[in-house]
Amino acid sequence: QVQLVESGGGLVTPGGSLRLSCEFSGVLLDYYHFGWFRQAPGKEREGVSCISVSDGSTYYSDSVKGRFTISRDNAANTVFLDMNNLKPDDTAVYYCAVEGYLHTITRMCTNPKSPDYWGQGTQVTVSS
Repeated sequence: QVQLVESGGGLVTPGGSLRLSCEFSGVLLDYYHFGWFRQAPGKEREGVSCISVSDGSTYYSDSVKGRFTISRDNAANTVFLDMNNLKPDDTAVYYCAVEGYLHTITRMCTNPKSPDYWGQGTQVTVSS
């Protein structure tokens, strides 16, 4: 049974940083891409960043490119999202997700309905 548990959200002032963690279990590492998505109040869920299972390549949405970094620690069964220079527009619930490796990470990150499994989400609020 696949389980994804996010942590690390919170309240931060603009320009600040946070590190989100997604601890996973029941995932066969050779068969799934990992991704981070977010959903702000009144908006649709959107892909933020995804990482490939095969070569570790990454995808970032234009809104976070240069500020966020996705990484994976297979030994710790954890995927991270390091978020720097946070802006009020980054305020959202952030979700960890996995999708079968047959699709590309670009497809995964640009199609929020495609992931196979989701975590419960962690709230990130950027406000002064």
